[in-house]
Amino acid sequence: MYDLATKHVFAMNGDSDSATVINAADGTVVGTIDLGGGPEFAVADGKGNVYINLEDKAETVHIDSNTLKVLHHWPLAPGKTATALAFDPQTRRLFAGCRGGQLMVVLDADTGRVITTAPIGERVDAAAYDPTQKLVFQSTGGGTIAVFHQDSADKYTLLENVVTNPGSKTMGLDLKTHRLFVPANLEGTFTILVLGQ
Repeated sequence: MYDLATKHVFAMNGDSDSATVINAADGTVVGTIDLGGGPEFAVADGKGNVYINLEDKAETVHIDSNTLKVLHHWPLAPGKTATALAFDPQTRRLFAGCRGGQLMVVLDADTGRVITTAPIGERVDAAAYDPTQKLVFQSTGGGTIAVFHQDSADKYTLLENVVTNPGSKTMGLDLKTHRLFVPANLEGTFTILVLGQ
């Protein structure tokens, strides 16, 4: 994950429960951060804060990207097995996808307070946020993408569970076209599903 504030790349090391920080300009290693659990996905706010989901701890870790210090470990209960993560810079909300409990957990990015939760499909793996459309997406290996409308910073309405393909758990969002790209294995052939909003 690239952090605009420091121009560093944060690489997640699942086996060693750490993140390696690399200077994007020359490829040198700036440091390694002990996370205290297995990292799954990370986002940055562009202002010196990095947030990382720890899959085995059901936590989101808050890091100062300038000092490389862990500032907080925020629990995601009632969510467990945290994987997916997306961020809204306007409302300062984090959207954590949790496989345990099949929940989206919405956090305050400044305090770590759990704002609300909402049910999603099984085996969530990717999340995205579209600031123009005010939509949150949670893509699951069960073959659905849960689409929520952000009514306000603290209220989210499920609009649809879009059917994709079993096992199609990863996802990318193009903010210019507002399209989702989801890899799929259809009848033994690798395919990219393109979904318009």
